[in-house]
Amino acid sequence: MQKHTTPANKPDARSSQPLQGRILDALDGLQYGAVEITVHDGKVVQIERREKFRLPNQTATSP
Repeated sequence: MQKHTTPANKPDARSSQPLQGRILDALDGLQYGAVEITVHDGKVVQIERREKFRLPNQTATSP
């Protein structure tokens, strides 16, 4: 069941600023990968960044 945000339960914009900064930091420079945000009881408890590095396609050479 999805919880809708109303003025009574809407997070204070000032208190969410550090959280938004952390999320933007996790996204900064990410070319391939994922940012996962874990929420418990309506609060963000963890931000995880997984980054993949793509290596150039190198053909195998025979000795």
